[in-house]
Amino acid sequence: MNSNLKAPTKLLFVLIGFMFLAIYATTNKAVQNFRRNADPEIQKLKLLPNFNGEHLYSPSEAGNGSWVAMTFDDKGRMITSDQYGYLYRLTIPPIGSDTNTSKIKVEKLEIRMNEDTSSGRIKMGFAHGLLYAFNSLYVMVNHNPDSVMNKNSGLYRLQDTDNDDQFDKITLLKNLVTPGGEHGPHSIVLSPDKKSIYVIAGNHTDAPAMSSYRLPKTWKEDNLFPLIKDPNGHANDILAPGGWIANIDPEGTNWELVSAGYRNPFDIAFNEDGELFTYDADMEWDFGMPWYRPTRINHVTSGSEYGWRTGNSKWSPNYPDNLPAVLNIGQGSPTSLASGKEARFPEKYRRSLFAFDWSFGIIYAIQLKPEGSSYTANAEVFVSGTPLPLTDGMIGPDGALYFLTGGRKLESDLYRVYYGKNDSPNEPLKSNLPAAQVQAQNTRKQLEKFHAHTDPDAVNTAWPYLASSDRFIRYAARIAIENQPVTEWQEKALSEKNPQILTQAIIALARTGAADNQSKMIAALASIQNFNQLPEAQKIDILRAFELIILRTGKPEGTAYQKLISYLNPLYPAKTNELNRLLSKILVFVDAPNAVAKTMALMAVAKDDKAYQKTFTSSEELLDRNPQYSIDIAGMLSKTPPAQQIYYATVLGPAKNGWTPVLREKYFKWFNTAFNYKGGNSYIGFIEKARQMALANVSKDKFKYYNDISGNSLLVASGRRVSVANNPKGPGRSWKLDEAVAVVTNDSTSRNFSQGKMLFSAVLCSSCHSMRGEGGATGPDLSQIGTRFSNKDILESIIDPSKVISDQYAATVFTLKDGSTVSGRLKNEEGGKYYVATNPFTPQMLEVVLKKDVVEKKPSDVSIMFPGTINRLNKEELKDLMAYMISGANKNHAIYKPKTAKNTNSTTKAGTR
Repeated sequence: MNSNLKAPTKLLFVLIGFMFLAIYATTNKAVQNFRRNADPEIQKLKLLPNFNGEHLYSPSEAGNGSWVAMTFDDKGRMITSDQYGYLYRLTIPPIGSDTNTSKIKVEKLEIRMNEDTSSGRIKMGFAHGLLYAFNSLYVMVNHNPDSVMNKNSGLYRLQDTDNDDQFDKITLLKNLVTPGGEHGPHSIVLSPDKKSIYVIAGNHTDAPAMSSYRLPKTWKEDNLFPLIKDPNGHANDILAPGGWIANIDPEGTNWELVSAGYRNPFDIAFNEDGELFTYDADMEWDFGMPWYRPTRINHVTSGSEYGWRTGNSKWSPNYPDNLPAVLNIGQGSPTSLASGKEARFPEKYRRSLFAFDWSFGIIYAIQLKPEGSSYTANAEVFVSGTPLPLTDGMIGPDGALYFLTGGRKLESDLYRVYYGKNDSPNEPLKSNLPAAQVQAQNTRKQLEKFHAHTDPDAVNTAWPYLASSDRFIRYAARIAIENQPVTEWQEKALSEKNPQILTQAIIALARTGAADNQSKMIAALASIQNFNQLPEAQKIDILRAFELIILRTGKPEGTAYQKLISYLNPLYPAKTNELNRLLSKILVFVDAPNAVAKTMALMAVAKDDKAYQKTFTSSEELLDRNPQYSIDIAGMLSKTPPAQQIYYATVLGPAKNGWTPVLREKYFKWFNTAFNYKGGNSYIGFIEKARQMALANVSKDKFKYYNDISGNSLLVASGRRVSVANNPKGPGRSWKLDEAVAVVTNDSTSRNFSQGKMLFSAVLCSSCHSMRGEGGATGPDLSQIGTRFSNKDILESIIDPSKVISDQYAATVFTLKDGSTVSGRLKNEEGGKYYVATNPFTPQMLEVVLKKDVVEKKPSDVSIMFPGTINRLNKEELKDLMAYMISGANKNHAIYKPKTAKNTNSTTKAGTR
């Protein structure tokens, strides 16, 4: 620059320079924001206020597979795994980086070892879990050896021995036996003290021999309910303990079983109190059955058991020998669980656990509430999207939430979610447990110190806590005692006078003692007086104790039998469904007098308890989130199976005595009705297995009669399906608006009125809408739809029903004080109560919501009509359905007149208007 320029001129140039820089920075930031907001992968995300989302990378587009696991190494780089392929290492630009100059760096980890430098095979991959710790990468492989990778399922440790930033050593720490699939070994996490590792595996992974067992290795199926294994064959050869969690040292030499009894939890996480949690799976094929258990958040305490068993043998969460969920979420497919304690989020979310659901594309923020020595919880939807098949996630070193989508070779993406400018503090989060909860947790932990080993002080220390009002403390005390030699406490148990201590001690003795204690155990329990005056939970414990005695020692005889019958028979029927389930299966099994007649009488009037295993997310709320599942959910909602009746019907299946001709007739006719309900994929098969169990006990001359009246003619597919004449033939497809409009608009063939009417019912339109006075009233009458709307309008309302919602048919969302929500059409409001129709298929059934329990009431932005109703239809079926709707159910409508060939020119002109 010329030194003779005057100072004002220099200043002008400087100011102009700064202006250009500012304009460039602002413009560049605006361009980046535009690109980010225009990205369809971001547009589909629903985020909470002030949270921002970034789509970082698409591994499937880059040919790098579908990613299902992640961790961060000591340099802040992400390591991921393709479900069916390689490991990858990513260097990710910081939040706010210029995307024009800062690109994500993706490196495939080939793992070149000294003894094998080839690149023909994958050396390490197929991981469901990854953890970088102790200067190593721990990899949980879920794979059967093949030509792609010769490594078996198990836990491996990868190390860099020559410090060249490349792993060159692979050590197998533990081979894990599993047939493969998605119920194998899963995640790996570091302990809060950073001295050990926790691993988790699904129920198809054999629990390996452990160095020690916090849950005593005495598990059995433990259910008198007549066993029916899944009719479709799922997990039929899988027995207790189901899914499990273990703690290991860094070298993988010492394995200790911590917890078991799960179905298929993928991940575990510690909260700021150092307590461990997991998110367990449901069995969606069990929808509508009394043994169905929703996806749920479980508190993983020492020696805990959560009661998964094969087929219909899953335990009630109310049984004392397993623990209850912290929160029942609902239907879904759990994958990741991550703690927010290291996030740069508002404190509410730092104290949350983030639970990932693959099926419905939801990340739930789980807010734990201390209760005794454990927790209850509220939840809210933190992130959602459709489709958003979530696989794994965690808080990164920068305090943002990173998560993956994909799995099962689906399109895969990597996202980052952060709050504000990602500058909120994230210093170590301190526990905020109230003093009472600190004391309760300390008590439980003192008892847990007696788990996995013998101690001369254990029995006397734990014994009084068998009467604790805290269920988790009571449980920990019993496990402490079960870990001690039975000879040290058997007589103490049998002579105990405190009813609650006695019950827990007998449960422990039944699980660990000898069969020759049967009569003494029955006599001890039968000494408990005033059963009907006891709290419900204590009644359940006593009945479960009787059941365990029978299960572990056999059907009682003689005096023991008489003592059992004289105590239990007068209690049946009881006042609640849970008590009647226990009493019915015990008394029918031991062939108690009048057990069959009493159970049949209950079956005739049984009503389901809506509060049983109440879930955070209702089935109705999930209808629009996944078209693949919504049809099944809608079908069940339209004809919900009577779970309590099904329980009694199954209990009665093996009963040989106590039947009269009238009772037999009523019982077998019930099956004919039951086949018309709609449940999960195994529903019909379970009902049929129960029917066959009962038919095995009728005389040969009556077999055909009972077989016929119980619905045999309805069945196909070896009893796993009901023959339905009026069903779409398909094959269906995921209909998009433009292609559906094109198919219907360009139809030059004649339409079938009867076919259209059948399809109107088959895809559940008639359940909510009427045509010419026939059908439901949840939605608007469609008789005039063809005169008011175009093909595109009609199809858009079917394919995307939430795009426009009429006020007249909109749902209302009520958020309650406990964090749960109730969603449905508000039908009435009076006397401090809201009356809400939550099920669009049964609008006459109203849920009562107390106004005092409501913290927020707002219109729902989701239609009560779910998308995907036409996805079972082929092209011709779609045309027939649309013709029926356009005609207003009038078979004489012009649309049904025979089509004739049209002049090509006139057709072209019409199409260009």
